[in-house]
Amino acid sequence: MTDVGVLFDVDGVLLDTSTIYEDIWGTWAKRHSLDVSYVLGLIHGRRTEDLLAQVAPHLDVATERAVLDGLMREKIGLVRAAPHAATLLDSLRDRPWAIVTSGNRWSVRLSFESCGLPLPKVQVYGEEVPAGKPSADCYLMAAERLGIPPADCLAVEDAPAGVLAAKRAGCTVLAVASTHDPADLVTADMCLPSLTAAAQTILDFRPTSARRQGRRSASSR
Repeated sequence: MTDVGVLFDVDGVLLDTSTIYEDIWGTWAKRHSLDVSYVLGLIHGRRTEDLLAQVAPHLDVATERAVLDGLMREKIGLVRAAPHAATLLDSLRDRPWAIVTSGNRWSVRLSFESCGLPLPKVQVYGEEVPAGKPSADCYLMAAERLGIPPADCLAVEDAPAGVLAAKRAGCTVLAVASTHDPADLVTADMCLPSLTAAAQTILDFRPTSARRQGRRSASSR
């Protein structure tokens, strides 16, 4: 069987961080007299520097990132694994999988450690790529590091920017509607309400190339 790569976004997929990030960005936005609703509508799936450039181009990115990192450090102990995340990752331990996140290396690693989740060998963070989601850079990098073509990878995402990034890379995309309405995720190949609901689909996934190969093998018998 063709190797299948599973590429997970982190926040909103493997980690339940929505409330925490809304609190952090809401606090930050109020301090700068920004429209809180507007800022919170953009936080999912975006790198900090990209979001800052969009909502507050008049502010110094390095300074504000340090402030936001400080707020995150105060709340890192509140991060929880998404329901079923630990069980699913344990089921994938003998299969190639990766995390592909707009988050920072330090916060993701601390969060995984705090939640008792395993980190895969292949990890792609926002600071590693030239352009953040919705650019395809992060997913192309993850597939290359796994040694599996993007067409043979399933990306699991919760945000429109991440769905678009994975689609641009050539992956099959499964969206989980944990942070967005399903209507916002229609560009994904499939959408399920939660990681728990998506678990069996992830485990059963076979890329199009493998399905074609299976049909050819069956027809030759």
